[in-house]
Amino acid sequence: MYPYYLVPDAENAEVENSRFWFADTMHWSRGCHPFDSIGAEAVYLGAGQNSTRIFALPVSLGLDVRIVNGYVYISPIAVEDPVRIEERARHFQERAGYYYANWDALYGKWKTKMEAAIASLGEISFPPLGDYDPLEVVTEARGRSTSWDIIENYHRLIDEFFLVWQYHFEFLNLGYGGYITFFQFCKQAFPQISEQAISRMVAGIDILAFRPDDELRALAALAHELGLVEIIGSGAEPEQLFATLADTENGRSWLARYEQAKSPWFNYFAEYGFTHDQDTWASNPAIPLQGIARYAAKIAAGEDISRPVERLRAERDEIVDGYRSLLQPAEAAQFDQLLALARTVFPYIEEHNIYVEHWAHNVFWQKMWELADFLLASGFTTERDDLFYLNRFELDQVLFDVVESWAIGVAPRGRARWQTEITRRRGIVAALQAQSAPPAYGVPPAQVTDPFAIMNYGVTTERVADWLGAGADSDRLSGVPGSIGIVEGPVRVLRNEADLALLQPGEILVAPITAPSWAAAFAVAVGVITDIGGMMSHAAIVCREYGIPAVVGTGYATARLTTGQRVRIDGKEGTVTLLEVTDPTSAH
Repeated sequence: MYPYYLVPDAENAEVENSRFWFADTMHWSRGCHPFDSIGAEAVYLGAGQNSTRIFALPVSLGLDVRIVNGYVYISPIAVEDPVRIEERARHFQERAGYYYANWDALYGKWKTKMEAAIASLGEISFPPLGDYDPLEVVTEARGRSTSWDIIENYHRLIDEFFLVWQYHFEFLNLGYGGYITFFQFCKQAFPQISEQAISRMVAGIDILAFRPDDELRALAALAHELGLVEIIGSGAEPEQLFATLADTENGRSWLARYEQAKSPWFNYFAEYGFTHDQDTWASNPAIPLQGIARYAAKIAAGEDISRPVERLRAERDEIVDGYRSLLQPAEAAQFDQLLALARTVFPYIEEHNIYVEHWAHNVFWQKMWELADFLLASGFTTERDDLFYLNRFELDQVLFDVVESWAIGVAPRGRARWQTEITRRRGIVAALQAQSAPPAYGVPPAQVTDPFAIMNYGVTTERVADWLGAGADSDRLSGVPGSIGIVEGPVRVLRNEADLALLQPGEILVAPITAPSWAAAFAVAVGVITDIGGMMSHAAIVCREYGIPAVVGTGYATARLTTGQRVRIDGKEGTVTLLEVTDPTSAH
């Protein structure tokens, strides 16, 4: 089902089995369809190009990728030879140094490139083939059939997707690198400093990634101002709710503001946007409406729903002043320089998600669904989602079969063959998705050095040891200290955003990973625990900004905990203590 190089094989078994692999369930939370494996190709091509060949990270190359039982696994490739590390460091200092020195200007150019790529994706179309080419093909002497546009546009769509992911990593590992450099300086200068204290020095910064949630808060405030809280929170289906609002002047005013917010801020996936079957806020209004209703109810109850930015900044400045005062002048100057760099690069670490995983992916998947409709209209497929049971190379062959058969005037040769295979694969994908992915397998490395693995996934040397030794301590889970604070409460285990409505006030949210669009849930949860994620994962960043205790990267929280079970989380130490040990078979 997947390209051969994504699947473990006997030829490379000895080398592959000697390495450490961890599941990328942050981006693929379930077994992936054949076509959806394109993301595994694009992501780790882009990561490798930038880490290994463009910027030459000194101690880390790219992340190798495989699909095992439908799940994406990745393996950080370290550089261990001191001579090679030194040689790569020279390249890195020159190349990364140029980006650090010109960050704002280059980041502005990056946004322009991304906006152009998204616009280019949006121009692609796959109209159905008629009985004849348009007359203009003759009168304009084009010399080529419009049917070739189908093939050409498919290649363009794939090429743009891969290009977007090269852009994605242009800045990302440099961003993580800037933060890690500051982090390591602090650990060396202040041996007793906590990871939380370091992360809180880079907090309270306004970034684009918070804008969609800010839009929900603004719509909730407007609903309260216009006396619409009861209607918004009625639980009615979106169409019925919108119809009710349209009947009153205040309702129409609110709807106008809602429409204004939709573009572009609701082009936002309910998850991470890596599979064809995910909703956006725009395609499923029930998702943003739920968040708006929750915020509106809090405002009506007299609660302040604003993000505590000023408090965070005051705490941040106090921590910075306290630690800086312990340094000699030369060290203090270096501290200032590295802190300024960390704060400069930090916005990209979150903002790139908006441009790539949400805006670009949203257009890409829309175009893939248009292509699915093209195949359905041509009579090649029988179900709209049949296309996604083909990988990208197979789909290229199918499209040529359809176009060439149309051109000749005969039936496509592969219709029956592929329908049989698609039916078979439906059962396989369903079986793969019925199983969860072990967080890791293979031989643990002596040291994890890849900045992407450490900062985004929380795959550190210590975490690897904890994962592979899971179960030794039955009443305790260890993870990355994501956001400071201690809280006790019942947990609510959620697998995806469709379950967010189940989350109740006072509960601790437990999930494989939280997506950027889950922000409204943080207004309800008193704490957050995730299976995967590092200090710079979305869950950790948002919980720090919202002042909610969090432990991320536990590996097994969703498997070990059951809804209703009481736990204590310590966001400073990165621990989860089970206050009630329950029978896993009683999960509900």
